[in-house]
Amino acid sequence: MSTFALNNPSTGKTEQEFQRIDDADRDRILDAAVSAQKSWKNSPIEQRASVLNKVADLFEERKSDLADIIGREMGKQTRWAEAEVQICVDIFHWYAEHAHELLAPTYLGAQNALKTYVAKEPLGVILGVMPWNFPFYQVARWAAPNLLLGNGLVLKHASICPLSSQACQDLLEEAGLPENVFQNIYASGSQMDPFVADKRIAGVSLTGSEGAGAAVAKTAGENYKKSLLELGGNDPFIILDDENLDWVLEQFVKIRMYNTGQACNAPKRLIVQESFYDRTVDKLKELISNLTAGEYNENTDIGPLSSIDARDEIVERLEKAEKDGTATIAVGGKAIDRPGAYMDATLLTDVDRSSDVGCNEIFGPVAIVYKASSPEDAVEIANEADYGLSGCVWGHDLDKAEEVAQQLEVGMAFVNESSVTAAGLPFGGVGRSGYGRELERWGVGEFVNDKLYRVREQDGTAGLSPAL
Repeated sequence: MSTFALNNPSTGKTEQEFQRIDDADRDRILDAAVSAQKSWKNSPIEQRASVLNKVADLFEERKSDLADIIGREMGKQTRWAEAEVQICVDIFHWYAEHAHELLAPTYLGAQNALKTYVAKEPLGVILGVMPWNFPFYQVARWAAPNLLLGNGLVLKHASICPLSSQACQDLLEEAGLPENVFQNIYASGSQMDPFVADKRIAGVSLTGSEGAGAAVAKTAGENYKKSLLELGGNDPFIILDDENLDWVLEQFVKIRMYNTGQACNAPKRLIVQESFYDRTVDKLKELISNLTAGEYNENTDIGPLSSIDARDEIVERLEKAEKDGTATIAVGGKAIDRPGAYMDATLLTDVDRSSDVGCNEIFGPVAIVYKASSPEDAVEIANEADYGLSGCVWGHDLDKAEEVAQQLEVGMAFVNESSVTAAGLPFGGVGRSGYGRELERWGVGEFVNDKLYRVREQDGTAGLSPAL
């Protein structure tokens, strides 16, 4: 069996090693998952809701320790990490509180029967392939609705998240979840294809790269099973007017640099009207050049990236763009000379919209600003991206801002806010950003058997539609 290591990106040091599963372990893992799920799906709704409530309480009680774990794993600043744990608390509580409402059958018109209704029933065992950038939140938004529904779960987390992934299983079991209903496995991406194809897996949810998403979707489709993909984003942030411009730009920088720029739904392309473009660039240079970087447990503006390789890949792309003349590095763009995976917060201007940095997501502390000749031009620029996760529009004329937001080809559109996530809001995108929705009622509606029931008396009449 091979091993992998926890490399703390704040220090560049290797802290722990872990052992991956062997391919021969797959039968044991999936047999146990199937057996546990068969029992779990028959448990009362109250029992399932109780587990979710209890795990929420455990997340809250251990917020500091859990925040420290993900700080060590991927460099998340402590204040951000604690906020991530808190949203997990909210998600688990939300599904527990709305359990009966979410799982209630839908009664249809009787239609020549005594009663006709659709019940929500679990599909079986669902595989979750999760990313490192929000180690607890990504798991919570997948796990909470599916556990409430009665599905069993197998988690393959990012290899840099060995502590947080196991903590998810441990906390759920401490909260009363029966053994093997949720299993954390240490595995490589190359080991996932046989899991996805296996008949004991009823569906797969992946949050991650486009390449991984395409591979999962292909295998899932070939094996007639449901997949949900949440992939990248290149979200637009459109400013329609310059009233209160400095404040709006401060909000943009805070949101863009949150989690050191490592958020799929962060606004990555700022689009402003040409009449105040120069003022925008000047203000962004001031704001971004003043951002400080530090270790996860220091109170700085940004932390390290998830790994030195991730940092180097971004810096190389920026250097190539400047060399090719497809972007100007107005601020930053360099690795910071210190141990760990640090780079300067960066501002790009004069970006060629057809270039690599113009078309493809930059997963780090890099902001791009474009000028538009009109609101219509801003929409055209925004919709050039093949991604379609979210987008936002900022302006004092709310009717105009909402009208512009309605033209964005995205799964989530915001006016005078951005990147808002909550248990009661559906999350997901279109295009290269994937398909399917998580959270709120949509989270329960993905890996579900919406099963039709009809009850008739034996009255001697035919039970088939004339068309059949």
